[in-house]
Amino acid sequence: MEDSYFKGRGAQIKTENRFLKSQVVAQHIEGLDEPLLESPHTQLFHENPKKIINKVDSPDLGMMYSANPYQGCEHGCIYCYARNTHEYYGFSAGLDFESKIIVKQNAARLLEQQLLSKNWNAVPIMLSGNTDCYQPQERKLEITRSMLKVMVQYRHPVSIISKNSLVLRDLDLLQDLASGNLVHVYISITTLNENLRRVMEPRTASAIKRLQTVEALAKAGVPVGIMNAPIIPALNHYEIPQVLKAASDHGAQGAGMTIVRLNGSVGQLFEDWLGKNFPDRFDKVLNQIRSLHGGTINDSRFGRRMTGEGNLADSIHQLFRSAKKKYFKDKVMPPYDLTKFRKGGNLNLF
Repeated sequence: MEDSYFKGRGAQIKTENRFLKSQVVAQHIEGLDEPLLESPHTQLFHENPKKIINKVDSPDLGMMYSANPYQGCEHGCIYCYARNTHEYYGFSAGLDFESKIIVKQNAARLLEQQLLSKNWNAVPIMLSGNTDCYQPQERKLEITRSMLKVMVQYRHPVSIISKNSLVLRDLDLLQDLASGNLVHVYISITTLNENLRRVMEPRTASAIKRLQTVEALAKAGVPVGIMNAPIIPALNHYEIPQVLKAASDHGAQGAGMTIVRLNGSVGQLFEDWLGKNFPDRFDKVLNQIRSLHGGTINDSRFGRRMTGEGNLADSIHQLFRSAKKKYFKDKVMPPYDLTKFRKGGNLNLF
């Protein structure tokens, strides 16, 4: 690994922003007296959006709604598809995505306004779906907790996906929601290999910590599953059975998966990261990713982008299905109870 490698960061470069007319780049690094890039400190930017709930129309996901209290994510997962959205704010999908975090402190108020709308009907809302709602800044900002309090007040169904054990801080609210079948929590577990996790997802909780989080949620009566995602051939695909077994042993009730996709700037970031961390597997990993997506790493086609296609994709899905059948037999996440929704919050009790 190079001496200039930024430890604690996934991306090692700042990619170009397609929306900017001019930007600083290092085309001839040998001509610079000082390094152009240094490991950045985290900066917070405050935004006051007009809405917080987003309708997701993707055929791959079905109709759903998501709410993201943060834009950008300190976790630094190198493969994260949400990196590209940072370019809309004038930032790069690389180091900026991990260090320039946009926070939406009015998220709870906007959520309540939406739930009070006479046209709103109870549909599970996912926190986050784009960036992790329990990333490090949540510990002090508590925006996600404030949104969960609104969900509790209105008895509204919610789904959470996170890589951070900080979710256990809100166990009181999650248990309240679970008592009415109003919450599902998914913990993302990409690998059990700590050497891989530390460079691929540098600021996330360890695999052991995530499994302990699954166990704590299950013991508290909160429906919990895991997402074994993304599956990256020649890096973590062979771990599928071990991940599902460990998750089941710790009380997980469900499991899902997706195949890696490297759209937009994520492809350049991933290739740079792969060459610096796994040069011996560089060609193998990229060639196998291409085989999943019709010969390219950049795949936007609905129906294929998250599942892949071809013989390798078929073998990965078969491995997942057989492991799930073995370790999750007779296990299922309980259905939501949408009848509990209180239009008008607690006031309609009187």
